[in-house]
Amino acid sequence: MSAPVIESIRVGRVAVALTRPWAADVTTITVLPVEVRCSDGVVGHGFSWTPTIGGGAVRALIDEELAPWFTGRPASPAALWADAWARIHEAGGGGVTTIALAGVDTALWDAAARRAGSGLAELLGRQHARLPVYGSGVNLHYDLDELVAQVRRWVAAGHRAVKVKIGRPDPHDDLERMRAVREVLGPDRELMVDANQRWDLPAATRALELLAEVRPAWIEEPLRADDLAAHRELATRTGIPIAVGENLHTVHRFREAMDAGATVLQPNVVRVGGVTPFLEIAREVREAGLTLAPHLLPELSAQLAFALPEACWIEDVEDARFATLGALAEEPALEFDGGWVSGGPERGLGIRFREEVAP
Repeated sequence: MSAPVIESIRVGRVAVALTRPWAADVTTITVLPVEVRCSDGVVGHGFSWTPTIGGGAVRALIDEELAPWFTGRPASPAALWADAWARIHEAGGGGVTTIALAGVDTALWDAAARRAGSGLAELLGRQHARLPVYGSGVNLHYDLDELVAQVRRWVAAGHRAVKVKIGRPDPHDDLERMRAVREVLGPDRELMVDANQRWDLPAATRALELLAEVRPAWIEEPLRADDLAAHRELATRTGIPIAVGENLHTVHRFREAMDAGATVLQPNVVRVGGVTPFLEIAREVREAGLTLAPHLLPELSAQLAFALPEACWIEDVEDARFATLGALAEEPALEFDGGWVSGGPERGLGIRFREEVAP
């Protein structure tokens, strides 16, 4: 029997309202559900995702460039990814190009798992029944009382680690807030902090000297993700592990970050281009003896992490899972409970959005 080929690709656009806005101007996130129909009758459902800008550009890239290129080719994501990336690389080595590729790649992996009659983790070779989850929040705009209440909710829910945003104009304000967070956490829970690229090298150096008091497990994105020279220098100035990855695209950028001193690598499965490059990045991080911590999208990140040899933290932003937001017509049957995630879909990714092919 000949291998199935891709017959058609359709992409929709859905605005998902956030229960807890991530900022005054970030009240929704844009999801671009992708449907791939194959010649054997299998239909795969994937998606791309942009929290703030670029949804229209990504959709146009899928419609105008990727869908015509993929149509008629074998329905094999691992075999097609590199050639597809080479096809659209002229529009950029990463960013909208890899985000667009992720929509097709995830749909093809969903189709492959459905064709095999298994979930994605089982298709890849499941290694873990459950993994630890850390509570995460987009909370720099919260006042101190709101922040402390959020951390208390995470502790009550059983989380053994949390991540909090920092980067206020005065680093002493960050320290005051993190002291309050540490008091709620106690000495035995992990505290990660995330500056979201807000500092330059002098500001990062000053802030981390202060924040060492609260013993961060890592400092995430202390500098602009592109500034490798500054990251390399910062790594010599602080003993706090440096985490990067949510704004890196392709294995090449991750190699550069590792060379620049990052020790916690955080690929976002959509931003890197989908399941195929995510697995390659995870392998390189493992071979380098460094730490993998997938960025966001726990409903997909957890399924991938279940199939990795190493155990890693799964990030879960409060009230922001797609299932929690009521965005899914099909859910991946994951159980988030007591600071752990377990389970998974019986077939495919188990992630299908409502109105997924709406114009």
